[in-house]
Amino acid sequence: MDPVIFSNSIASDLEKVLQGISFSKLFVLTDQNTEQHCLPLLKSVLPAKTLFYSVSAGEKNKNLSTCAAIWSAMTAAALDRKALFINIGGGVIGDMGGFCASIYKRGIRFINIPTTLLSQVDASVGGKLGVDFEGLKNHLGTFNEPETVMISPEFLSTLPEEELRSGYAEIIKHGLIQDKAYFEKLKIENWKDQDWMELIQHSVGIKKQVVLADPKEAGLRKILNFGHTIGHAFESHFLDGPKHLLHGEAIAIGMICEAYLSFQKTNLSKEELETIQNIFLSIYGKFTFSKADLKPILDLCLQDKKNEGEVLMFSLLEKIGSCTYNIPVNRQEIEESIFYYENL
Repeated sequence: MDPVIFSNSIASDLEKVLQGISFSKLFVLTDQNTEQHCLPLLKSVLPAKTLFYSVSAGEKNKNLSTCAAIWSAMTAAALDRKALFINIGGGVIGDMGGFCASIYKRGIRFINIPTTLLSQVDASVGGKLGVDFEGLKNHLGTFNEPETVMISPEFLSTLPEEELRSGYAEIIKHGLIQDKAYFEKLKIENWKDQDWMELIQHSVGIKKQVVLADPKEAGLRKILNFGHTIGHAFESHFLDGPKHLLHGEAIAIGMICEAYLSFQKTNLSKEELETIQNIFLSIYGKFTFSKADLKPILDLCLQDKKNEGEVLMFSLLEKIGSCTYNIPVNRQEIEESIFYYENL
C-alpha cells in the first residue's frame, strides 16, 4: 500500500483502503471539531461496529492525561493487537493518536487522515509522534510510521481562515530551506487563492525526500526545524493565555528571528533577510509581547530537543533555498534576534 495517498474523493478512497486491510476492530479518534466537521465526510464508509472516541481540541490537550483517557477507552473496547486505529484531525490528533496506537500493547497499526493544511504538509510524513509534557512541546514521543496517510483538500473548506494561514507558514518554510523556485512562486498578497493540492503534494515531496535521507534526525532532517526553536518557545509560552498563538503564527515569528540569526552567522544576505521578514509580516502581522515574556521564552529555547548539552544547535539559512544545521547559538544571540523582531 502506498504510504501517502492524495485523494480528491476521500470517502471512496478510504473505503478501498479498509477493504485491503484485515483488522479485528476499528477505533477512530477525533476531536470535537473534526467529529462535527470532518467525520461526516467519512462515516458512511466505516464499518457498522466502528468504535469512536473524541477528545477536546487544541494543543493544550496534547498530554499524558488525554492519552490515559484514550488508552482507557481502547482497553474498555477490548482492542487486541490486530485492531486498526484511525486518526481524523490536525497535527495534535495525528501526533497524539499515533503515539497512543504505538504504545498500546507495544503497538497497533494506525492510519492518519490529516484534516488541516498544517498537518497535511507537515505532520503527515516522517513518523514523528508525541505529546507535550510539563509545558515542553513534543517532549515525550517516538518514531513510528502509519500504515498509510490519506491527504485530501476536501477538508480545507472546513477550516477557519486562521488555521489555513497557520499551515501556510510551513509551506513557505519548505521553499526557504530546500527549493528557491518553489518559494518564489508562492502567492503572498492573495495567499488564500492557491492550488492547494499542488502545494500540498510539492511540500510533502520536499519533506519526504529529507526524511528518507535521515529518518531519525541525525543530520539533514534537522533543516526541517528552521524557525522552530524560537517558534516553539513562543508557542509554548503563550499556549494557555489570552495571546494564544497557532503553530504557524509562532513559527512565522521564529523564522524571522532565525533568519536574522542566519544573517549574523551563516551569511544570509541582508536583502534576503528583508524579503523573508516582509513576507511573514505581510501575512501574519506583528505579534506584540512584554519584556516580562522574554526570560521564560529564552528558558524554553534552552529545553529544545535539538540542543546538545548547554549548546543550542540551530538550523539556519545560507540563502533562500539552502539550509544548514548544527550551528551553535548562545542565549544572548537568541535574545538579540527577538529584539530584532520586536523592533521591526
